[in-house]
Amino acid sequence: MQQTTRGLRTDKNQRELVEHGSALFPIACYHDNLSENEVMWHWHEELEAVFITQGSAVVTAGSDSFVVNEGEGVFINASVLHSLKANQDTQCRFHSIVFHPRLISGSIDSVFYQKYLEPVLDSASLKFTHLRPENPWQKNSIDAVEIAWQNCIYKTLGYEFKVRNALSEFIFNLWSHLPVIQKRPDAKIVRDSERIKAMLQFIHSNHGNEINTKMIADSVMISESECLRCFHNTINTTPIQYLKQYRIQQASHMLVFSGERIADIAVKCGFQDMSYFTKTFKQLKGCVPSEYRALNTQRQ
Repeated sequence: MQQTTRGLRTDKNQRELVEHGSALFPIACYHDNLSENEVMWHWHEELEAVFITQGSAVVTAGSDSFVVNEGEGVFINASVLHSLKANQDTQCRFHSIVFHPRLISGSIDSVFYQKYLEPVLDSASLKFTHLRPENPWQKNSIDAVEIAWQNCIYKTLGYEFKVRNALSEFIFNLWSHLPVIQKRPDAKIVRDSERIKAMLQFIHSNHGNEINTKMIADSVMISESECLRCFHNTINTTPIQYLKQYRIQQASHMLVFSGERIADIAVKCGFQDMSYFTKTFKQLKGCVPSEYRALNTQRQ
């Protein structure tokens, strides 16, 4: 299991396409520098545990945003739309584990799945958990994730058992601290979640073209005001602000991994005005496109 930087690719519904591990051992470990590239909105059927090793990150899961500091972690439940970025201008590095529930449960007919995993997966109250070391059970959970991550990376003898044992303890901790009374998912929240996934898909598929709020709203047959409300309540931004961020994220990737002219990249990412592209890029990335390309190409 190699330690690797995660390349985020999603389908039309923002479901991540990266295969995490293999069918035999469905888990993968990653390390990333959020100061260079934020993790854009996505979701996956796997569970995810993140540990901040340097600086602090802003984690957003659904409509909730919170700062996770160095030494802290976060659990993201399956199918939850989420994103990560560095907190302000600080250096931020993290490592994460993404694993399929069957790594722990085996068959869905097992007691492990039906008694322990299914309640976690189905919990409307557990989209995420912010893990802090001052809380004893959360500290234990952070340690379990670290044990699993280290064994995945270094492939110690019998590491598969050690990883599964550590993550089983992690899941048991989450299960043990589920609310006694589970809330039913709010129908409006569920509807907004499906709408936002579809609208993000529309933006991702058309970001190189002229797009406005009405077009985004029309993609799911709602009004502009309802579109604005859905974006605000679900991912706490506006459609146009998200579009701008996504365009710059795509431009950043092309600057590093393609040899295309900067002007051509700007047009492909929806910027017809080069000066506006440069200004927007600097606002979001802290430098102009040519500087970003020079700096990050050297690191490859």
